[in-house]
Amino acid sequence: MTAFSLPSISVPLVGSAFPAIAIAFLFMYIEEDEIS
Repeated sequence: MTAFSLPSISVPLVGSAFPAIAIAFLFMYIEEDEIS
């Protein structure tokens, strides 16, 4: 049970966290480019 519950939690977590981080870096890059 533990072996199946770990991927079912980690996969959506990584799948939602990675795009959020990518969007945050892209947003900071765009803002920094507009300021300078």
